[in-house]
Amino acid sequence: MITIEIMTEFLGWCSVINIGMLTLSSMFVILFKDTAVKIHTTMFKVDKTFLDQEYFKYLGHYKVITIIFNIVPYFALKIMT
Repeated sequence: MITIEIMTEFLGWCSVINIGMLTLSSMFVILFKDTAVKIHTTMFKVDKTFLDQEYFKYLGHYKVITIIFNIVPYFALKIMT
């Protein structure tokens, strides 16, 4: 049986992992952008300006999903206990 404490701990670790993934993805886009653009333009035959927008949208969506599905429920459960 899942208790509130177990679910809180689970969501806490999910938040830590997702924030870590978001940080790594952001660092990868910042540090290795030229390499990533070269790879993606070759693979998918898309324009560089399109990729800039897509990288930004990807990071923004990932951040919003992490907040909505991990961080907010975690704090809600913390308030309940």
